[in-house]
Amino acid sequence: MNWDLILMGVMYSFAGTMHFIKPKTYLKVMPRFFKAKTFLVYLSGAIEIILGIGLFFQNTRSLAATGIILILIAFLSVHFNMLRGEKYAMGIPKWILLLRIPLQFVLIWWAYLYI
Repeated sequence: MNWDLILMGVMYSFAGTMHFIKPKTYLKVMPRFFKAKTFLVYLSGAIEIILGIGLFFQNTRSLAATGIILILIAFLSVHFNMLRGEKYAMGIPKWILLLRIPLQFVLIWWAYLYI
């Protein structure tokens, strides 16, 4: 198994775990149009953990990578929402928020390598 695949699996599993440790952080950045925000924070965290673990197994790797691509596309709405103003940015400088958008596409490409 490649080091980058291990890194990706650990990264998504950790990110998903953080949804359970710091749910309020994720609730603050959710766009208004999402309903049942608390449920969605926990659900997306669980999905990230499952997908991250799925990358470690040859039988589930392609499905996990596809799921990661889909969740990264869904998370774009959160990243754009954070650009709406200081209230939504959580103190993160605008230049970092802007860099996160192309970073999402790099992460999508990275996951695509394992489909």
